[in-house]
Amino acid sequence: MNIIDGSAVWAQSMVQALAAAGCRVTLLLKAEVSTDRLVAPLEGVPGVEVRRPYEEKLLADLGPRGLTPDQAVGLLADLDGRDRYDLVVVRGRRLAVLAAQNEALKGRLWTYLTDVPQSVPELTAGAVSELTDIAVASRFLLCQTEDLRCFLESAVPASAGKSVLFPPVVVVPEDLPGQAGSERDGAGRDGGGPLRLVYTGKFAPRWNTLEMTRLPEVLAERGVAAELEMIGDKIHRDNPEWARRMSKALEGTQGVLWHGGKPRAEALRLSARADVGLSWRDPDLDASLELSTKVLEMGALGLPVVLNRTPAHEALLGEDYPLFAEPGAETEDVADVLTLAADPVVRAEAAERCRSASAAFALDRAAERLAGYLELACPQGPDGTDPARPLKVVIAGHDLKFFTRLADHLTALPGLDVRLDEWESLRAHDQYRSKELAAWADVVICEWCGPNALFYAKHKRQDQRLLVRLHRFELYAEWPRKLDIEKVDAVICVSPYYASLTRELAGWPADKVVTLPNWVDVDQLDREKLPGAEFTLGMIGIAPSRKRLDRALEVLRELRRRDRRFTLAVKSKQPWDYWWIWNRPEEREYYERTYREIRRDPLLAEGVVFDPFGPDVAAWLRRIGFTVSTSDDESFHLAPAECAASGGIPAVLSWPGADTIYSHRWLHEDTAAMAEAIHGIVAEGRFDAVRGAARAEITENYALDKVCRMWTDLIVSGTAPEPVSLPERVAV
Repeated sequence: MNIIDGSAVWAQSMVQALAAAGCRVTLLLKAEVSTDRLVAPLEGVPGVEVRRPYEEKLLADLGPRGLTPDQAVGLLADLDGRDRYDLVVVRGRRLAVLAAQNEALKGRLWTYLTDVPQSVPELTAGAVSELTDIAVASRFLLCQTEDLRCFLESAVPASAGKSVLFPPVVVVPEDLPGQAGSERDGAGRDGGGPLRLVYTGKFAPRWNTLEMTRLPEVLAERGVAAELEMIGDKIHRDNPEWARRMSKALEGTQGVLWHGGKPRAEALRLSARADVGLSWRDPDLDASLELSTKVLEMGALGLPVVLNRTPAHEALLGEDYPLFAEPGAETEDVADVLTLAADPVVRAEAAERCRSASAAFALDRAAERLAGYLELACPQGPDGTDPARPLKVVIAGHDLKFFTRLADHLTALPGLDVRLDEWESLRAHDQYRSKELAAWADVVICEWCGPNALFYAKHKRQDQRLLVRLHRFELYAEWPRKLDIEKVDAVICVSPYYASLTRELAGWPADKVVTLPNWVDVDQLDREKLPGAEFTLGMIGIAPSRKRLDRALEVLRELRRRDRRFTLAVKSKQPWDYWWIWNRPEEREYYERTYREIRRDPLLAEGVVFDPFGPDVAAWLRRIGFTVSTSDDESFHLAPAECAASGGIPAVLSWPGADTIYSHRWLHEDTAAMAEAIHGIVAEGRFDAVRGAARAEITENYALDKVCRMWTDLIVSGTAPEPVSLPERVAV
């Protein structure tokens, strides 16, 4: 915190944002304080405590270069042992790896990821292994941009569902007017003076800071008088010769005024006097999946910025932003851009773009975002429970992938003590542990109505409640027939149709079978669509053959007859990845026939893409406009609902029970009707309106927080949920 750079400014902003979100915050400093320009503003913030390891002599073996990652994690654990924290925020991969290995901190880490691989070649096996360990131990992974989040989820499966957005935080002192040039008193370009340029931050080769010092000279050759003010005191010294030249340029270049390091507020005041900010960097950084906080701070001051043209910057400021430095720009090229900036009209337009873009990164927006994450991580205890005497809950099953987020929610609830009994397979488990948990629990939840349900029914106490969730897989198997339904308090089905079918086939009392729908994490899925998404159909899971990939191809073929821009993206394991499917002759024949059709039909050959199976569904759905459900039958089929939550549109054939999950506006009688509806929505320009209605419906009925409340009520008080209310038939 002694040097003004991105990480130090981030730490200050993070503390301020957490405090604004209602947290009591402890900041553990890395080094002895030699200047309090970043620390002092925090010490006056209510609820913020700054711990100084050197001054407080918290460790005996402190070195001259600050805490090592090992020492930092040790101190965090020690402080946590004295006053347990609800969350522990760490930044930096080396520190995060060690924190992830500390059992006491697991589950409470909020890890901010920046120094991670941001391209496929950098993703070594070691890097993926480290990031996996970090993801598993973290409650949240804080990602600066959507691009970084999606890249991380595709590379590290364990990060899916835990990665959340936390963009840079821009904190501008209240006494700053927020108008660039306001303190110039007639100086500056508008007052007839030189064009004032400003750079703040570290001095490093890839930040083009040495090249920047030539700008006043090069601009003078173009007839533009200019001055460059540079603020900062961190000079990278990996290359001693470069560092020497940088120091000399700062101290002895005509037209360059070096202010050295300044408190953040003072640095912003100096920047506010300028006409144009500089954030021109080496092309090697163009692929970065992060945003510069300095750019956003300058924008908040109303200061236009010269910066590299990259996809991220185009998304931020627009493709036609007038002060982009084109890829590979040299000093002379940047001087040409600055010559344009000498025009007050151009400068005013650029300033407004920067100001508008920065508004989304203000402190109040960051606090609001953090408050939402805090509500997820630290929910309030449900009525009817006592944290001093928590309700003891066991979740048992061989495959808990459909229950993970529900388990996370229940585990976080004060008043519930949740333990998992994860079986190795349908029948294999640790019988001693299962018996121990059966004797301990107040409530048992069996995920799948299989041998686990038979076991816990056999060992159920009279004062204990047993809840069993039944999926389509078990309904036609032997276990429901063997289950002593008198020992079960509720059998949970995910749709009204399957609840009715369960009552009919199993012969169980109607009041024992309740409907509690699948959950959809609408917040995780709500991501901006990529350009052209409306022309991409999606299909998640194509095995076994009853998923009916052939029908999806019929829809695609009809659409491509009308418009070749339509394509189908299939995210799935291949049928041969499932031995129990591929060993059945009729299944193998179906897929061989279907894949031959794709290869030979000119309308399909270039219109179908197969994507790898994986949990990165939210990232994948960014390019999907419609998700098709063409199955013979489904118990719920989550994929169309997830598509709707992502800002897409469900397209569902009327398989049995579909109308109890999705309203009629998303249902189609056959593939021709489905293709007609999809084409009409896109061709008539109704995509945005229709997808808004789809998202609203799914959020109302299946949002994760709503389904979590349903489960909580059932577990704590035995209250069965109210049935989902679907809209009446409405034309799409």
